[in-house]
Amino acid sequence: MSSPLTFSTAIMLTLPPLLWAGNAIVGRLVHDAISPFTLNLLRWSLALLLLLPLAGHVLRKNSAIWQCWKQYAVLGILGIGSYNGLLYLALKTSSPINVTLVGSSMPIWMLLIGRIGFGTPITGRQAAGGVLSVLGVALVLSRGSVQQLLGLQLVPGDWFMLLATIVWSLYSWLLARSAHTMPSQTAVRGHWAAFLLAQLIFGLGWSAVLAGGELAMGHGLLVPSWQLAAAMLFIVLGPAILAYRFWGEGVKRAGPATAGFFANLMPLFTALLSIPILGEMPQLYHALAFALIVGGIVVSSRR
Repeated sequence: MSSPLTFSTAIMLTLPPLLWAGNAIVGRLVHDAISPFTLNLLRWSLALLLLLPLAGHVLRKNSAIWQCWKQYAVLGILGIGSYNGLLYLALKTSSPINVTLVGSSMPIWMLLIGRIGFGTPITGRQAAGGVLSVLGVALVLSRGSVQQLLGLQLVPGDWFMLLATIVWSLYSWLLARSAHTMPSQTAVRGHWAAFLLAQLIFGLGWSAVLAGGELAMGHGLLVPSWQLAAAMLFIVLGPAILAYRFWGEGVKRAGPATAGFFANLMPLFTALLSIPILGEMPQLYHALAFALIVGGIVVSSRR
């Protein structure tokens, strides 16, 4: 059962989209230096090294996580091994505006998966909030122009992002229900680093399989540079460790359906973070989009 949305929970759910917006921009900047699944494998390998001193005990032979290794394997494959690899692949093969638009369907998938897979009803407020939130995203992506929005065309990379969005929605629901499906893991779930590491150890194996397949098909790429090293430092500390830590706690507090609406802040943050790079000034439609997205969050989360 989710709790009413508090200010601290809202902040906790706002930080991941901000960090993931930076992840999308950085991922796009380095796509010529490293292939998607290699980037995902390197990202989580470095995250593993940082998490081991904090929660390495969770991997011991007598650890409680092995009682629920199947559940951790599913969480790891979905959230660690698949989502980010598909995201980086989408950024390599599609335009950022299309990828962001497809990703903005997350609240809808959150509601549908909750209804179909977990029997959670969709309320009128959630439906109304979804409409407001998607309108806000469309306003950002269209830059206030209906013609630009109508001119968007889906390419293969957009389908990768659609699959990534569905994967993340399912991951969030399983994450929220882990307290019921894994009652013996209370101590592990109470330690954010241990809970993330338990998922990571399984997701890393799947990441290695995908990276190996990428290399075997002749698509592997890694061009070392200081720029790539700086990008990896940000990706590991921000979008990987901190974002997952805040998202996990936020989903536990507010529930996956409400959390899904916060994901729609990512396109807005992406547009704002791109301003220094593209030399553009904030426009009126940015403010209007922010009002719509936040309005969707408020409407959907009210009790």
